[in-house]
Amino acid sequence: MSDLVVITDADLPGTERILELLHAAGLRATLARCRTEADVAEAAAGASALMVQWAPVTGEALDRLPDCRFIVRLGVGYDMIDVSAATARGIAVANNPDYCVEEVAAHTIALIMAAGRRLFELDRAVRHGRWSAAEDAPAALRPSRTTLGVVGFGRIGSRTAAHAAALGFRVVVSDPYVPGHVIESAGHQAATLAETLGAADVLSLHLPLTGGTRHLLDRPALARLPRGALVVNTCRGGLVDEAALADAIKRGHLAGAALDVFEAEPLPGDSPLRDLPGVILSPHAAWYSPHSPAELGESTARKVVDFLAGRPVPSIVNPEYAR
Repeated sequence: MSDLVVITDADLPGTERILELLHAAGLRATLARCRTEADVAEAAAGASALMVQWAPVTGEALDRLPDCRFIVRLGVGYDMIDVSAATARGIAVANNPDYCVEEVAAHTIALIMAAGRRLFELDRAVRHGRWSAAEDAPAALRPSRTTLGVVGFGRIGSRTAAHAAALGFRVVVSDPYVPGHVIESAGHQAATLAETLGAADVLSLHLPLTGGTRHLLDRPALARLPRGALVVNTCRGGLVDEAALADAIKRGHLAGAALDVFEAEPLPGDSPLRDLPGVILSPHAAWYSPHSPAELGESTARKVVDFLAGRPVPSIVNPEYAR
């Protein structure tokens, strides 16, 4: 009997195409609607591989899935998968790091410019009959007089930095996993996280959510930012302590934020971020263009087919799984 592949959950356009590709490769495939680890364990019984969007894949769930050999994320980040638990059970975990790089970098730059140039404030002013740039956007940024701090210099962070430099920003980059000479050869300044926080008029986050990065921007970190700085986040909401961020904006230490991702999604109705001045919100939309779902589905299906056929998969995040 052919291997079973279970898509634990997916709200992407074109999910039917993923099933078609898996079936065409001779695999059995089903689409579930899992929300909890118990759902995953029940829906994926007997599966050789899982394709996961948001469902939690925990050690407890994997204990009930002895046939599972491969888990692949429908996306870039994989914080919903317990990678350590998978590794301990000899299960490979992969992601799609090349997907939506263009879209997220473009969305990040759009948020930086909209927040920094105060476009939403100016729009509201015009709609209410006002016509004074200096009064309604007194702190509108000039790129050449603005330092962008980029935390994380992977595919998206490096592209965002390049776009910002092309617009005239001074770019300071913090990434402990990238040698300083690599950052400097790209035309940017390499710095520690503390130095980046202290220099950034605008801070943009581009790193995965892990136990070590959760609430990377907590109260002390936010206090290091210069007065009037902006925070931009298009990667993972859990990197930012939202209560501390809201408080820093309320107190006037920060001028605002532009956020596409949140600690809880959708953003709760009672979140203080909804009503703060200088805050731009978008609904985890940075990844999207009409092209990205098809690209993601085909890439993810190909990884499953290749792994189960014994072919190499380049984006496995825990190569030690086979030891």
